[in-house]
Amino acid sequence: MNKSIRIGCASAFWGDTHTAAFQLAERGQLDFLVFDYLAEITMSILAAKRMRDPAQGYANDFVDHVMAPLLPALKAQGIRVVANAGGVNPQACKAALEAVAAKAGIDLKVAIVLGDDLLPRRKEFTDCVGIDHGEPMPATLVSMNAYLGAFPIARALDAGADVVITGRCVDSAVVLGPMIHAFGWRFDDYDRLAQGAVAGHIIECGAQCTGGNFTDWELVEPGYAEMGFPIVEAWADGGFEVGKPEGTGGLVSEHTVLEQMLYEIGDPRAYVLPDVVVDFTGVRVEQAGVDRVRVSGARGRVPTADYKVSATYPAGMRCAALFMIGGIDAARKGRASASAVVEKVRRQLLSAKLGDFSGVDIHCIGAEESYGPHARAGAAATREVVVKIAVQHPNPKALKLFAREIAQAATGMAPGFTGYFGGGRPEPHMIPKLFSTLVPKAQVPIEVRIGDEAFAVEVPCDGGFEPPGAEVPVAGAELTGEEGVVVPLIRLALARSGDKGDHANIGVIARRPEYLPYLRAALSVDAVRRYFAHVLAEGAQGRVERWELPASNCLNFMLYNALGGGGAASLRTDPQGKAFAQMLLDHPVRVPRAWAASLAGADSP
Repeated sequence: MNKSIRIGCASAFWGDTHTAAFQLAERGQLDFLVFDYLAEITMSILAAKRMRDPAQGYANDFVDHVMAPLLPALKAQGIRVVANAGGVNPQACKAALEAVAAKAGIDLKVAIVLGDDLLPRRKEFTDCVGIDHGEPMPATLVSMNAYLGAFPIARALDAGADVVITGRCVDSAVVLGPMIHAFGWRFDDYDRLAQGAVAGHIIECGAQCTGGNFTDWELVEPGYAEMGFPIVEAWADGGFEVGKPEGTGGLVSEHTVLEQMLYEIGDPRAYVLPDVVVDFTGVRVEQAGVDRVRVSGARGRVPTADYKVSATYPAGMRCAALFMIGGIDAARKGRASASAVVEKVRRQLLSAKLGDFSGVDIHCIGAEESYGPHARAGAAATREVVVKIAVQHPNPKALKLFAREIAQAATGMAPGFTGYFGGGRPEPHMIPKLFSTLVPKAQVPIEVRIGDEAFAVEVPCDGGFEPPGAEVPVAGAELTGEEGVVVPLIRLALARSGDKGDHANIGVIARRPEYLPYLRAALSVDAVRRYFAHVLAEGAQGRVERWELPASNCLNFMLYNALGGGGAASLRTDPQGKAFAQMLLDHPVRVPRAWAASLAGADSP
């Protein structure tokens, strides 16, 4: 029970800094180094690359810019690696890495996990329907991948792999897999698996738990130039602590860890993963030292009998242009010019019988338009904005016409136009839209290949999870005008938001336990629905849910259909809801009048 392992995460997405892997390998005293590269949009990009070249379809950076120079150090220290860098072509990734190792004269056992890629078998699943709306599966798919779990990774490590490469798996699996391997956890060790999954969830987004995207960003020292990337030290009983390499930038505190814990979750009582359903409501965090936080209290339940499957399909074409316009009434001039461009092109499209745009989004960045009715009165008077025009159409000819016509705004529309961002005319791009469904685990065989050998991996397929019922809300502390004063939410709480497809979550953390009753009262479901009515597809009648995490004094909200389609399918400037938490931090909260002096002007009391 005293044995511990150290796992460092060096990548939150495909495109994250390459320096993290070297920092962790050199200063982290690691047993395992893990990487998370994949998102739904990444899978569609990699699928397109594989269609053009059968040897592509994986995260090339992982092999060429990370592993190739780092292999000698990893081998010398005995650090084993787990990465979902395989994308839609794990076998090509394996071959490329083995070639790099052979060239360097390094004996490297590389394993891959196969079975997630269902695209070649899509005709077997034509009766699948969408998770949210029950719509049929699109006829043409670009990618189709099941989210596999952690046990196949553990089995590959059991077989002696130095490096395990997967295709699509749940993000936390790259951390949970090494724990299962090191500690011998069983399929039914649900509480331990839940703790391991929480550890993976906290560090899989890299520096987001070490001070990145943190509400109290000014506390992050010595700044962002050398952010420390996260390390989990874990024990066989499921306990773990979060830290970072000594001497690096960033901040590991109870609040940085809680913000990441709430990131992109739904019902905190039932975070569904392939290996376990996690209950976050009892999770506690405790400062265990400088830049070190202990996490405990996660509970696990039997998983479901299905894998979540994410598919992407072509949903028309899009084109977006950015230009700056300055001077008096910049926002009004920018919107007038952008609207005129759209209308001018629309008339030509209809005349040519190409049909109208299927989507248009105009946004004057700098005028607080994303805040809707909550924009400050003075924001509209700004003297410079960047105008974004995004349009959607099924025919690329229509978008090329749009790209040609934008230039006219420089001489034929409102004054102050200064030209394009991006160097020239914008180009049309295919829109990869997400389709999420469920497939029985029993229909998804899993295989591990290591060296020239292969073996099947059996996982439980029976399921048995029963969803929790409706949460009984706890009453908030209501105050009358005479009893209280109003302060912005940021004085009382921290917040972080993220996307779940077309939905957005916002996690809210009370800075002190005594603030929570007043947060409950101010942030009712109705209040949050009204506050974000301008982004909800159904407006003031849109769907919002709220849950409480009592052990950590947190609330979590889900805003359904709030992202204009979400991800690459959305024309919005914030298609992933990353700024929603920042918007909510201005929300008014009524607190006791006696608190007014201590809260005045202090965002982090």
